[in-house]
Amino acid sequence: MSRIAVIDADLIGRKKHRFPNLACMKLSGYHKRCEDEVVLKTDYEGLEDFDKVYLSKVFTDTFIPEGILEKTNVSYGGTGFFYDKAPKLPEEVEHHMPDYHLYDEWVQGKLDAGAKRNEYRFYLDYSIGFLTRGCFRKCQFCVNRNYDRVCIHSPLPEFMDPEQKKICLLDDNFLGHPEWMRMLKELKDTGKPFQFRQGLDERLLDEEKCRELFSCRYDDVYTFAFDDIKDAEMIEKRLILARNYTDAPLRFYCFCGFDRGGVWGEEFWADDIFGLFKRIEILMKYKCLPYVMRFERYAESPFRGMYISIARWANQPGLFKKKSLREFAELNGIGSACYRYMDNFERQYPQAAYFYDLKYEAVSRGGERI
Repeated sequence: MSRIAVIDADLIGRKKHRFPNLACMKLSGYHKRCEDEVVLKTDYEGLEDFDKVYLSKVFTDTFIPEGILEKTNVSYGGTGFFYDKAPKLPEEVEHHMPDYHLYDEWVQGKLDAGAKRNEYRFYLDYSIGFLTRGCFRKCQFCVNRNYDRVCIHSPLPEFMDPEQKKICLLDDNFLGHPEWMRMLKELKDTGKPFQFRQGLDERLLDEEKCRELFSCRYDDVYTFAFDDIKDAEMIEKRLILARNYTDAPLRFYCFCGFDRGGVWGEEFWADDIFGLFKRIEILMKYKCLPYVMRFERYAESPFRGMYISIARWANQPGLFKKKSLREFAELNGIGSACYRYMDNFERQYPQAAYFYDLKYEAVSRGGERI
């Protein structure tokens, strides 16, 4: 029997951690089946006491202490280290049932300290996995840009634990696989609520997909992506179609701060912000919610504060539905950094005033911007 340490680096290095590391859970499940002793390490002390240490991270900016990766008993992987070139897990690990109890002690500690259970629901209530992997879109910024198609990855029973109440799918582009309907029916037949955590491809919606998808026992909010204002006409047509089938809340990831032309000049930064504003207006029109996601180089922008302010406003649904962006700035206070960022941007680009005053309820009703 070997002593195995599993380290979820994001668990240690980030302020908030609301989602388990699937690779860590699979490694734990595999080694427990081999009758090894497995420990979830929440620090980097005493690693020499273990026969093998597995270190994984999802986010590229998660800090790893100096010297850890050079230890002879440490193996590391994940998109946080290798982005789109992350090595695959061994087949016997990749297709092993995840250990849904790996985080139990850590989660219980958080709950005992007063945390709300809902914040840790993905550790407690969900079976998590991929039915498919890959995407054919080849977006420059995406970790899946090296794929050219969507492939079957795992059968549902491989990662669905009967004891877990719900299912969370991490598929990259589920609707892009020809067998989407068969797999969707299998999900429905479980009777369990389920969700696609990474979002679905709105551009692939048609009558059949809308009818099947929006009749599911869906968990949380249907999530899609609206990453480029150039797709506005196509996205709007799909939104009209979707609204024929559901009044349910729809959320769209809105990626920004990435220059597809590779120039990263001041003209790009202003255009990018206005492109984001236009996408948000379209989503308001169809009672959809934006979720602003910023590429890391947004921090280089002369309008860095605008990206932060827009995201803080748009990513709080309760506030977004009630307040315009201008009202949000005023709520922060005339002396606040948010107000100053927006005031300076409006002075430089007076046309921003139109978007500052957009209000969710008014736009969704087709009414005045008040």
